[in-house]
Amino acid sequence: MDTVAEFLTRIRNAGASRHEKVDIPASKLRAGLAEILAKKGLIRSYKVAKDSKQGVMRVYLRYSESGEHAINSITRVSRPGRRVYVKSTEIPVVRSGLGTSILSTSKGLMSGDEAQKMNLGGELICKIW
Repeated sequence: MDTVAEFLTRIRNAGASRHEKVDIPASKLRAGLAEILAKKGLIRSYKVAKDSKQGVMRVYLRYSESGEHAINSITRVSRPGRRVYVKSTEIPVVRSGLGTSILSTSKGLMSGDEAQKMNLGGELICKIW
């Protein structure tokens, strides 16, 4: 089962339904994705609550004053059936710099901008704008 795709789909569906928050099973990878989304201002915040199993992460979504969801599109690029790796020079620019790409590098999860600054390539997880 693709946990990253499930994470992105839950955020996409909650935004389309205008929910204030969404609960997602927690993991380190999902928390890293939420951290990047919070840094880029695409979500308000997130919290990880421990329970007897794997924990629950609550993601608070961001909307504009007119009620539009801050995330217009989330596209999963690398999948379990087809991994996509890019060099630091091949990191895609999403929507002429208005969006962001998220990579899994040897230094951990980071946005495409950070990876280019550090001259790192890796697995292209998703594109968001």
